Amino acid sequence: MAEVKSTAAYVGAALALQCAACSQQAATPARSEARAEQAAAQPAPRADQKLVLAFGDSLYAGYRLRADEGFAPALERELAAAGIKAKVVNGGVSGDTTAGGRARLAFTLDGLERKPDLAIVGLGANDMLRGLDPAQTRANLDAILAELDRRQIPIVLTGMLAPRNYDQPYIRAFEAIYPDLAKRYGAPLDPFILEGVITDPRLLLADRVHPNAAGVQVMARRVAPIVARRLGESGGATDAR
Repeated sequence: MAEVKSTAAYVGAALALQCAACSQQAATPARSEARAEQAAAQPAPRADQKLVLAFGDSLYAGYRLRADEGFAPALERELAAAGIKAKVVNGGVSGDTTAGGRARLAFTLDGLERKPDLAIVGLGANDMLRGLDPAQTRANLDAILAELDRRQIPIVLTGMLAPRNYDQPYIRAFEAIYPDLAKRYGAPLDPFILEGVITDPRLLLADRVHPNAAGVQVMARRVAPIVARRLGESGGATDAR
């Protein structure tokens, strides 16, 4: 618990720095559609691989990193090390909000080679940094999860904390979104995707907000067991050995 409090305090100091950058990174509809097309254009999974969609914002997209250093390839490596044959598709768009994700979800899914065996959803940080109404964030994220559920795609949800310098009603409303929706849709939850990363400057880019390649690998290493269990629960795990 002490570590979470320490992380939350750092979030209050560090994530606020991203507010100005948010508007610069904001995903326009055309940009979101282009990134969705890029996700669909990635190599198709082999017949013996499970297809996993990593659907999120800059933390998934690999902001300022090489293509092989983002969250999707890092997670794919972690799953392979655990003996799971999977192709993880990068569906991250830097600057994306839950509204942006909601708008591009169907386009992204329909453009994939086939229906994913699992979708990992990580959106809401940019909503929070822009001070958007948590009720709006909740409604958009709910709609995203509902669409995945309607398509019978199993879900893993990764959450975000609000800065401690925000007012308490906002913090409570925002941070309740993730456990509430995870429970509603029966989705495993990683409560804070940047846990263990945001407090370590060695794992961050110069902006002290986005993870560097080593930080992304830490994120993937923590999320991989959750993904592996979910694939197993849904009958999607494939042993490579």
